[in-house]
Amino acid sequence: MIDVAAYLARIGYTGPTAPNAETLRSVHRSHMLAVPFENLDISAKRLIVCDEERFIRKIVKERRGGFCYELNGAFAALLRALGFKVTLLSARVPRGESGDGPEFDHLALHVDLAEPWLADVGFGDSFLEPLRLTPGIEQEQAAGKFRIQLRRHGELVMQRLDANSGGWRAQYVFTLQPRNLSDFADMCHYHQTSPESHFTQKRICSLATLEGRITLSENTLIVSRNGKREERSVTQQERMATLKEYFGVSL
Repeated sequence: MIDVAAYLARIGYTGPTAPNAETLRSVHRSHMLAVPFENLDISAKRLIVCDEERFIRKIVKERRGGFCYELNGAFAALLRALGFKVTLLSARVPRGESGDGPEFDHLALHVDLAEPWLADVGFGDSFLEPLRLTPGIEQEQAAGKFRIQLRRHGELVMQRLDANSGGWRAQYVFTLQPRNLSDFADMCHYHQTSPESHFTQKRICSLATLEGRITLSENTLIVSRNGKREERSVTQQERMATLKEYFGVSL
């Protein structure tokens, strides 16, 4: 049983909870600003299992973050408890010249209201508020400009406008086929164990802010604020204090 009040307190949300588009936008934004995208358990060899209760306990009680399966798995449970109709979606992340990744590479959410929405609090540097699941319309928000395009065989692709090149870049490809959390178990295991997974290659903890984003990538602290980027090195001895100060994470 999910403790809705505790979860909302964890993300600092005190607004209305009626299951409508405004609540969805507000709760999504609060989650992105409060719960970091991080893979610290993977680097510490702590097993991550596709279990909704464990995801919620980690985020709410342990005040941690996680990666897509954890973050969107827990967020889906919160939305359902608030009365939203939520479906888990499988997405495939592009891998350069190798094409799109495998099925269940990423977990995203379909929220069914008067109009459908794409919610995703587990993709790291991405949209702060959910996107209308309507192909072809450009949707601008503080994090940038996004759109969803219809592709072959009924596939959809979520794209982000590259501010430097002016071109649209695919973030991931997905369909609206409903999935179960257990369907993602094999890829969840792969991403925390395979040397080919980017999650096993370096430690990262990243959190959206009102002005941009702050990220600790290995021993480099990166602060992006209003389009400006600053970096500084963090010693191994400073890592724990940095995680606590900027992300509220205690290991």
